[in-house]
Amino acid sequence: MNPAVRSIRNFFVSLTLTVVLLALSLLLVFASTLAQVDLGIYTVQEEFYRSWIAIWHVGSLYVPLPGGYLVGGLLLLNLVAAHIYRLKFEWRKAGIQLTHAGIIVLLIGELLTGLWQEDYQMTLKEGEIRNYSESFRLHELVLIDTTDAQFDEVVAIPDTKLARTEVVQHPKLPFRVATKAYYVNAALARRDGNAAPSPATAAVVPAATQGIGPAVALTPLAPTYKMNENNQPAAVVELVGAEGSLGTWLVSPDLGAPQTFTHAGRTWSIALRVARAYKPFSLQLLKVTHDVYVGTDTPKNYSSRIKLMTPDGRDDREVLIYMNNPLRYGGYTFYQYQMNSSIGQTGLQVVRNPSWLLPYIACIMMSFGLLLQFGLSLLAFIAKRRATPKPAVA
Repeated sequence: MNPAVRSIRNFFVSLTLTVVLLALSLLLVFASTLAQVDLGIYTVQEEFYRSWIAIWHVGSLYVPLPGGYLVGGLLLLNLVAAHIYRLKFEWRKAGIQLTHAGIIVLLIGELLTGLWQEDYQMTLKEGEIRNYSESFRLHELVLIDTTDAQFDEVVAIPDTKLARTEVVQHPKLPFRVATKAYYVNAALARRDGNAAPSPATAAVVPAATQGIGPAVALTPLAPTYKMNENNQPAAVVELVGAEGSLGTWLVSPDLGAPQTFTHAGRTWSIALRVARAYKPFSLQLLKVTHDVYVGTDTPKNYSSRIKLMTPDGRDDREVLIYMNNPLRYGGYTFYQYQMNSSIGQTGLQVVRNPSWLLPYIACIMMSFGLLLQFGLSLLAFIAKRRATPKPAVA
């Protein structure tokens, strides 16, 4: 074998690499646990575990750490290389090999979960029908062609592109979208006439020329990472057609209704809203039920009677969703997680995770592998004891 290839092989097979990666994993967990106080769970997951390089803020210092993808990827390569070059298949080591295979499946499962899992919510009032769920944290800029009364053509631009102030030219848009400013979190307030905002409020007048923007003052806020709070982003975007600028709009979820304009004989709406994920089916909330224990106000059960409807009508049916009894359909799982029975409203958590079975399979493999290895060792020990001649009795 070529010496360079042998050195690379020895590096990935090395038990020293395994120990170093496990130590780095402990350091990553320690750093992310401390960072969670300031950044919150979601941000820590994205910046520490679903990244190649993590930056740990220690006071005024910025400490780079290997991210979860880097540590997990190297550990996966280390285990696979050990299986190929070190753990030759033998029946007496079958349990160890099966246990390591389970760890490999677990690492792959976590990687696929980080890449594929979707976590959204769907809020419904009794009688309401929806075919989309909404993100907990992500937002999108939507431009909607509403000319046809029977059909809306929607173009959605993720907030990540707005944050990078990219110029977007979508084939379905007759104009370009240029982001002039983006605020991760901001508060809006209507201005009195043409008066400028007071310097004490730290508010700014967004450079908007169309819609409600010229009458609004914007106050940038520090991003919040608390679990019970959400950022309210805002952006100033300019639409540029072939003939030049069509104007500049201020957009934010706080504005409520979309702003409308016309271009080339067509009617458009523009808005910054919570990101949506559309489904090939619809749900209608028929009834919400909030049960309590007799003589108390302690909740006993939350349940939502839902009507599932498909476009072809072949799978229309009623479903009862309650705690620990979700609806699984079309690759999605709908959990009961919120309710306001006083106004007949329910909140469903919508999860899509194509790799959800892999952690269960990995745990079964590791458990069976450990039991198998223990059983084989026990049988070998018993056989050895029986083969040992007993000392003669005088």
